[in-house]
Amino acid sequence: MKRFLLVVNLVFLAGLSSLLLVGCNEKAGTGAYVDTPAGNGSISKGDVFPIAYIDTDSLLRQYQFAIYLQEELLKKEEKSRTDFNEQAKKLQTQMAEFQRKVQNNGFLSRERAEQEQKNLMAKDQELQGLNAKLSNELMVEQEKLNRQLRDTLSSYLEEFNKDGKYKLILSNTLGDNVLYSAPGINITQEIADALNARYEAGKSK
Repeated sequence: MKRFLLVVNLVFLAGLSSLLLVGCNEKAGTGAYVDTPAGNGSISKGDVFPIAYIDTDSLLRQYQFAIYLQEELLKKEEKSRTDFNEQAKKLQTQMAEFQRKVQNNGFLSRERAEQEQKNLMAKDQELQGLNAKLSNELMVEQEKLNRQLRDTLSSYLEEFNKDGKYKLILSNTLGDNVLYSAPGINITQEIADALNARYEAGKSK
């Protein structure tokens, strides 16, 4: 049975990568690049720079709601794995007993042995069907949790950027998309802190 939780972070990251591209309304006096002296690549306090980025892998490690969703998915996977292993163990025991009887001429007739073999083959097909069913249920559940996370983050980013400060918010996934940036463009910590504050406030209601 495939282990989905080994890649759940990557799935979350893939969802976030498609999300963190935010276009905003034009506002007078915002969205302009600010020239800085030669050799000074930093963004000074008060400067307006229309692009920012979020380290999505770092965000997922900090965001309590994302951690909660991953834990919930892990619980579901563990239950599915337990259900599957129980059925697989039963079938393994039955197959071993069948083999023992064949080796010791325990069947009264060849027909009875063949019928038992057919029954075991049918059970094996059922087990493979259960495997596919549980795997599909996990994928559906994973997609559902991903949508919850994307919707939550999308909603907050709209609120966060309601002043139109940023024209583009990029997703830096596993360090692949942003090779260099001036200090001040990475807003990961700001977003993580705000999301966690909202999450905790929502839990207390």
